Amino acid sequence: MSTPQSSAFEPLQRPQAALPPPASSSPTDVVPAQPVQPAPRPRERDPFFDNAKFFAILLVVAGHAIVNLRDVRVAHALYLFVYTFHMPVFIIITGYFSRRFTFSGGKARKLLTNLAVPYVVFETAYSTYHWAVGHSKFEISLLDPYYLTWFLLALFAWRLSTPVWQQIRFPIVVAVVISLLSGMDQLPGALEMNRVFGLVPFYVVGLFLKPEHFELLKRRSARFIGAIVLLGGFAFTYLVVDRHLSTEWVYWRSGNPTLHVNNLVGTGVRMGLLLAAAVLVAAFLTQVPRKQRWFTSLGSATLYAYLLHGFATKLADYYGWYDADVLHTIPGVLAVAAAGAVLATLLCTPPVRWVMHWALEPNMTFAFTALRRPKMNLYAGRRRAARKKEAAPEQPAAPSPERTPAG
Repeated sequence: MSTPQSSAFEPLQRPQAALPPPASSSPTDVVPAQPVQPAPRPRERDPFFDNAKFFAILLVVAGHAIVNLRDVRVAHALYLFVYTFHMPVFIIITGYFSRRFTFSGGKARKLLTNLAVPYVVFETAYSTYHWAVGHSKFEISLLDPYYLTWFLLALFAWRLSTPVWQQIRFPIVVAVVISLLSGMDQLPGALEMNRVFGLVPFYVVGLFLKPEHFELLKRRSARFIGAIVLLGGFAFTYLVVDRHLSTEWVYWRSGNPTLHVNNLVGTGVRMGLLLAAAVLVAAFLTQVPRKQRWFTSLGSATLYAYLLHGFATKLADYYGWYDADVLHTIPGVLAVAAAGAVLATLLCTPPVRWVMHWALEPNMTFAFTALRRPKMNLYAGRRRAARKKEAAPEQPAAPSPERTPAG
């Protein structure tokens, strides 16, 4: 962290003239000059997390690209496998970097400019796009997120809850219980309550992770184990899970009544998904490069790819591009997934950030006033003055001097 600069309102220290040492002092009494301490270096950004976010956004966009090709069994299994852990990766990393979130002025304002404003912009943009290109009814509802915007709304709610999780006992257990209980009913669709409550354990886990936990995943032995887990997880999904589990489960937006299961079965499936996602997230992170790569800087702009790629995937859906028979084959699925990965990479590049900066990282300084703080000192001073006045004994009025007649 860089050394804070002095305020312009602080008085400057005037240099004082050096005074000669006392006559009785000897050279041994002179205190040696203290060495100047170098200023601390600014904290460097860890490339590991940017790399992790970059690969995670590739999975997100590739998954959305093949959503209409799930009649191919490989595509359905791959989609189900990726959707089990790709959003938990983002949520855990987001929770990890939200550990120091407070309601201070600067962070509260970032919550509005980086989440609330982009949510309003893209909720309006996607609803308008759905009406103009998709030829549907024009409707904008800020309480009912459309398509990808649910994540911004959920993240806004999770960030606000950060101080609560940091003050209660057994926060991860409490979060898991809330997640399981939320699935026992179909909560109102407004504000995506099923998703907000269902996925909150991953955010809470991220809040309480420490750097040494990630260091364990960076070991060479962990990389080998993680690769085995990922391969085994996909094989298990293809051979077993794909035949018995609907993709609706991994969306976390439906309760047990909607999924036509009782609470016992639904709770068991959700608990299994929570555990599977945690294991797969850890295995995924073991494969992430630890050092700077050509794509590391792109990992800091994954929100651009997340919010913008939906216009391309929806366009392909609206115009029936997925109806081509050649796409409904294994090579076609792989080609579409690769195209999605390329699209995600392009949307993270600096030119896109320069063009769309106004929508995703807007400058909203004009919308904020100076921080309003209660005038506690003023009120306390008035109370002290009143108490002091009441406690002081009444003094008799001094007689006014009599005027003597001039004579």
